[in-house]
Amino acid sequence: MSEMPETELPEHGNNDPFRTRCAMLVSTLAMVLAIASLGGNNAAKETMVHNVLAANAFAFYQAKNIRQTDYKIAADDIQVQLAQDKVSPAAKELLEKKLADYQKNISRYESEPETGDGKKELMAKAKEHEHERDHAMQQDPWFDYAEALLQIAIVLTSVAILTGVRTLFWVPCGLGILGILSTINGFVLWI
Repeated sequence: MSEMPETELPEHGNNDPFRTRCAMLVSTLAMVLAIASLGGNNAAKETMVHNVLAANAFAFYQAKNIRQTDYKIAADDIQVQLAQDKVSPAAKELLEKKLADYQKNISRYESEPETGDGKKELMAKAKEHEHERDHAMQQDPWFDYAEALLQIAIVLTSVAILTGVRTLFWVPCGLGILGILSTINGFVLWI
């Protein structure tokens, strides 16, 4: 195996401050890019999860509403039968007991705080999941903006290193600041 000639080895004592600043900038931008990417992935997952949970809560609400309506129709039918006075006392007692059971179920389907499965509670759950989904949907674009800005800034920093154009260094600095602000805004939603 042949060794590299000594003239091609980098000099250890001659550090170029411009290249050092560029390397630090790339490192910082890459770190923030990783954080923005993680935040964007989490926001996308939260959007999907809460969308499914909201849809499930609304579906369960609809099922409860259908069952409640069935009980209301049955209760109305019993009330009509009781109003006709053609029912024997034993049948009247049975119908009144059934009517009470149906009305109890109608109330239970409306609100059931013990289990959280009443229509009132299900609607509240669905609305909360919608709120969480909407929040994640607001976060996601900011992370996308941040990723794009940071990637462009990294590329431009590499171009500045390769070309040695020191004034080009400030463009990725500006883009990097915008990328950092977009990342932060993705988490806290100032705007």
